[in-house]
Amino acid sequence: MDVFLETERLILRRFTRDDADLLFDLYNDPAVMRYLNGGAPADRNEITALDLPAFLGYYPRFPGYGFWAALDRAALDQESRGFLGWFHFRPQPDDPLDEPELGYRLHRAAWGRGYATEGSRALLAKGFTDLGASRVTAATLTANLGSRRVLEKIGLRHLRTTPADEHDTAEGAERGVREYAITRAEWAALQQ
Repeated sequence: MDVFLETERLILRRFTRDDADLLFDLYNDPAVMRYLNGGAPADRNEITALDLPAFLGYYPRFPGYGFWAALDRAALDQESRGFLGWFHFRPQPDDPLDEPELGYRLHRAAWGRGYATEGSRALLAKGFTDLGASRVTAATLTANLGSRRVLEKIGLRHLRTTPADEHDTAEGAERGVREYAITRAEWAALQQ
């Protein structure tokens, strides 16, 4: 297992080509996808042909950045290998390399248990202390109160609300997208 980061309860590791079934199970849950695509069924072919290759492509192009499978350290002996979902910490295509975006997608069973907060805090720390990040951004639909709470809890500040893409079919898209950010200095002040 190619471990990227460990916390008290989580292991974040690189994805492999063998993870298509884990992603399919995650993406095929309408509740997980509610604020992303309106809960539409997953397409396994899309996962294997597009999603996984994109995930794997980050590792060599952007060392230290990418998509990370989130595993529950206490459940690693289970058949699912304790897969809780994933976190991403990577620059957006048109953004500077030192301004990665933070995001996550977790199984329903992981909701409300602090995993999103724990993993996000660890990625912020790694980004600001080891990877040279100067600013970290994140975005979520205004309607997604759970994700908004996590981002605010870890110190990101709301910058603006913008209209969602006109083709966005996710629940609550008409309320727009909230954009968040935190700088290295802001993060350092929170650590004192």
